[in-house]
Amino acid sequence: MNKISYGLYVLTAVNCGFANGCIINTLAQVTVSPNRVSVTVSKSNFTNYMIRQSGVFNVSVIDETADFSLFERFGFASGRWENKFSRRTCEVAENGVPYVNDGTCAYISCRVVSTVDLGTHTMFIADVTDAVSLSDSAPMTYAFYHANVKPKPAVRTEKADDSVKTEKWVCNICGYVYEGSLPEDFVCPICKHGAGDFSRIE
Repeated sequence: MNKISYGLYVLTAVNCGFANGCIINTLAQVTVSPNRVSVTVSKSNFTNYMIRQSGVFNVSVIDETADFSLFERFGFASGRWENKFSRRTCEVAENGVPYVNDGTCAYISCRVVSTVDLGTHTMFIADVTDAVSLSDSAPMTYAFYHANVKPKPAVRTEKADDSVKTEKWVCNICGYVYEGSLPEDFVCPICKHGAGDFSRIE
Protein backbone atom coordinates (compact mmCIF):
# COMPACT_ATOMS: atom_id res chain seq x y z
CA MET A 1 0.00 0.00 0.00
CA ASN A 2 2.96 2.35 0.59
CA LYS A 3 3.65 2.17 -3.16
CA ILE A 4 0.41 4.04 -3.86
CA SER A 5 1.33 7.72 -4.01
CA TYR A 6 -1.06 10.25 -2.54
CA GLY A 7 -1.03 14.01 -2.33
CA LEU A 8 -0.58 15.57 1.10
CA TYR A 9 -2.83 18.26 2.56
CA VAL A 10 -3.61 20.28 5.68
CA LEU A 11 -7.30 19.92 6.56
CA THR A 12 -8.56 22.87 8.63
CA ALA A 13 -11.79 23.68 10.46
CA VAL A 14 -13.28 26.16 12.92
CA ASN A 15 -15.77 25.53 15.71
CA CYS A 16 -16.92 28.06 18.32
CA GLY A 17 -14.17 30.44 17.20
CA PHE A 18 -11.38 27.87 17.64
CA ALA A 19 -9.31 26.86 14.59
CA ASN A 20 -7.63 23.49 14.15
CA GLY A 21 -6.09 21.34 11.43
CA CYS A 22 -4.48 18.00 10.65
CA ILE A 23 -2.46 16.32 7.90
CA ILE A 24 -4.39 14.07 5.49
CA ASN A 25 -3.71 12.18 2.26
CA THR A 26 -7.33 11.35 1.41
CA LEU A 27 -8.62 14.24 -0.71
CA ALA A 28 -10.35 13.08 -3.91
CA GLN A 29 -12.69 14.67 -6.42
CA VAL A 30 -15.88 12.62 -6.62
CA THR A 31 -17.99 14.56 -9.16
CA VAL A 32 -17.46 17.45 -11.57
CA SER A 33 -21.02 18.79 -11.77
CA PRO A 34 -21.63 19.64 -9.01
CA ASN A 35 -17.95 20.02 -8.12
CA ARG A 36 -17.59 17.75 -5.09
CA VAL A 37 -14.70 16.25 -3.16
CA SER A 38 -14.32 13.75 -0.35
CA VAL A 39 -11.95 13.69 2.60
CA THR A 40 -11.64 10.82 5.06
CA VAL A 41 -10.60 11.62 8.63
CA SER A 42 -10.00 9.43 11.68
CA LYS A 43 -12.66 9.83 14.36
CA SER A 44 -9.83 10.25 16.88
CA ASN A 45 -8.76 13.50 15.18
CA PHE A 46 -10.18 16.63 16.79
CA THR A 47 -10.62 18.09 13.28
CA ASN A 48 -13.18 15.35 12.56
CA TYR A 49 -15.33 16.54 15.46
CA MET A 50 -15.00 20.17 14.40
CA ILE A 51 -16.11 19.46 10.81
CA ARG A 52 -19.11 17.48 12.07
CA GLN A 53 -20.10 20.49 14.19
CA SER A 54 -19.50 23.28 11.64
CA GLY A 55 -20.08 21.57 8.28
CA VAL A 56 -17.29 23.52 6.54
CA PHE A 57 -13.56 23.02 6.05
CA ASN A 58 -10.57 24.03 3.93
CA VAL A 59 -7.88 21.83 2.41
CA SER A 60 -4.45 23.41 1.82
CA VAL A 61 -2.43 21.61 -0.87
CA ILE A 62 1.08 21.03 0.50
CA ASP A 63 3.82 21.63 -2.07
CA GLU A 64 7.44 20.51 -2.47
CA THR A 65 8.80 23.64 -0.74
CA ALA A 66 7.30 22.60 2.63
CA ASP A 67 9.69 21.42 5.34
CA PHE A 68 9.16 18.91 8.13
CA SER A 69 8.03 21.59 10.61
CA LEU A 70 4.66 21.78 8.80
CA PHE A 71 4.10 18.06 9.39
CA GLU A 72 5.28 18.30 13.00
CA ARG A 73 2.82 21.10 13.66
CA PHE A 74 -0.28 19.66 12.01
CA GLY A 75 0.50 15.93 12.04
CA PHE A 76 2.25 15.14 15.33
CA ALA A 77 0.34 17.29 17.82
CA SER A 78 -3.27 17.36 18.97
CA GLY A 79 -5.46 20.41 18.59
CA ARG A 80 -7.20 19.35 21.80
CA TRP A 81 -4.18 20.53 23.77
CA GLU A 82 -2.56 23.31 21.72
CA ASN A 83 -3.23 25.97 19.11
CA LYS A 84 -1.65 24.63 15.91
CA PHE A 85 -1.84 28.03 14.22
CA SER A 86 0.13 29.88 16.90
CA ARG A 87 3.45 29.48 15.03
CA ARG A 88 2.35 29.07 11.37
CA THR A 89 1.63 31.58 8.63
CA CYS A 90 -2.03 31.46 7.66
CA GLU A 91 -4.89 33.49 6.24
CA VAL A 92 -8.64 33.21 6.71
CA ALA A 93 -10.75 32.29 3.67
CA GLU A 94 -14.18 33.70 2.86
CA ASN A 95 -15.84 30.77 4.65
CA GLY A 96 -14.22 31.90 7.92
CA VAL A 97 -11.81 28.94 8.09
CA PRO A 98 -8.03 29.49 8.02
CA TYR A 99 -5.79 27.96 5.38
CA VAL A 100 -2.04 27.48 5.45
CA ASN A 101 -0.21 29.73 2.97
CA ASP A 102 3.37 28.72 3.79
CA GLY A 103 4.58 25.61 1.96
CA THR A 104 1.30 25.24 0.08
CA CYS A 105 0.37 25.94 -3.54
CA ALA A 106 -3.45 26.12 -3.34
CA TYR A 107 -6.43 25.79 -1.06
CA ILE A 108 -9.97 24.50 -1.52
CA SER A 109 -12.96 25.62 0.55
CA CYS A 110 -15.74 23.09 1.08
CA ARG A 111 -19.22 22.68 2.56
CA VAL A 112 -20.28 19.21 3.74
CA VAL A 113 -23.30 17.71 1.98
CA SER A 114 -23.16 14.18 3.39
CA THR A 115 -21.10 11.88 5.59
CA VAL A 116 -20.28 8.18 5.46
CA ASP A 117 -19.47 6.29 8.67
CA LEU A 118 -16.48 4.02 7.95
CA GLY A 119 -16.05 2.67 11.48
CA THR A 120 -12.76 4.21 12.58
CA HIS A 121 -13.07 7.10 10.09
CA THR A 122 -15.66 9.49 8.69
CA MET A 123 -15.82 10.30 4.99
CA PHE A 124 -17.05 13.85 4.40
CA ILE A 125 -18.49 14.51 0.93
CA ALA A 126 -18.55 18.23 0.25
CA ASP A 127 -19.35 20.88 -2.36
CA VAL A 128 -16.37 23.00 -3.41
CA THR A 129 -17.29 26.61 -2.63
CA ASP A 130 -13.96 28.18 -3.58
CA ALA A 131 -10.56 27.11 -4.96
CA VAL A 132 -7.53 29.40 -5.06
CA SER A 133 -4.06 28.86 -6.54
CA LEU A 134 -1.28 30.28 -4.34
CA SER A 135 1.87 29.40 -6.30
CA ASP A 136 3.29 27.37 -9.20
CA SER A 137 5.19 24.99 -6.90
CA ALA A 138 4.55 21.29 -7.51
CA PRO A 139 2.14 19.57 -5.09
CA MET A 140 3.90 17.21 -2.68
CA THR A 141 3.17 13.51 -3.02
CA TYR A 142 3.42 10.94 -0.25
CA ALA A 143 6.39 9.41 -2.09
CA PHE A 144 8.21 12.79 -2.22
CA TYR A 145 7.58 13.27 1.51
CA HIS A 146 9.11 9.91 2.40
CA ALA A 147 12.10 10.37 0.09
CA ASN A 148 12.93 14.03 0.78
CA VAL A 149 11.19 15.48 3.85
CA LYS A 150 10.58 12.83 6.51
CA PRO A 151 13.65 12.47 8.78
CA LYS A 152 15.41 9.11 8.66
CA PRO A 153 15.52 7.07 11.90
CA ALA A 154 18.47 7.93 14.13
CA VAL A 155 21.30 5.38 14.04
CA ARG A 156 22.72 4.29 17.41
CA THR A 157 26.51 4.29 17.62
CA GLU A 158 27.15 2.38 20.85
CA LYS A 159 28.26 -1.25 20.52
CA ALA A 160 25.52 -3.73 21.40
CA ASP A 161 26.06 -6.96 23.32
CA ASP A 162 25.82 -9.62 20.58
CA SER A 163 24.82 -12.26 23.13
CA VAL A 164 21.55 -10.44 23.83
CA LYS A 165 19.06 -10.07 20.99
CA THR A 166 16.93 -6.99 21.59
CA GLU A 167 13.79 -6.43 19.55
CA LYS A 168 13.62 -3.10 17.72
CA TRP A 169 10.50 -1.45 16.36
CA VAL A 170 10.33 1.62 14.10
CA CYS A 171 7.38 4.02 13.89
CA ASN A 172 6.17 4.09 10.29
CA ILE A 173 4.96 7.66 10.80
CA CYS A 174 7.92 9.56 12.29
CA GLY A 175 10.82 7.07 12.41
CA TYR A 176 11.11 6.77 16.21
CA VAL A 177 12.86 3.51 17.20
CA TYR A 178 11.66 1.53 20.25
CA GLU A 179 13.86 -1.19 21.76
CA GLY A 180 12.34 -4.17 23.55
CA SER A 181 9.06 -6.06 23.35
CA LEU A 182 6.50 -3.55 22.04
CA PRO A 183 3.41 -3.33 24.31
CA GLU A 184 0.03 -3.48 22.55
CA ASP A 185 -1.00 -0.17 24.10
CA PHE A 186 2.30 1.62 23.32
CA VAL A 187 1.99 5.20 22.01
CA CYS A 188 4.86 6.82 20.11
CA PRO A 189 6.31 9.64 22.26
CA ILE A 190 7.03 11.73 19.16
CA CYS A 191 3.94 11.52 16.92
CA LYS A 192 1.43 9.88 19.32
CA HIS A 193 0.55 7.00 16.95
CA GLY A 194 -0.16 3.58 18.43
CA ALA A 195 1.61 0.22 18.26
CA GLY A 196 -0.25 -0.64 15.05
CA ASP A 197 1.88 1.94 13.22
CA PHE A 198 5.18 0.26 14.22
CA SER A 199 7.13 -2.30 12.18
CA ARG A 200 9.71 -4.68 13.61
CA ILE A 201 13.28 -4.09 12.46
CA GLU A 202 14.80 -7.40 11.42
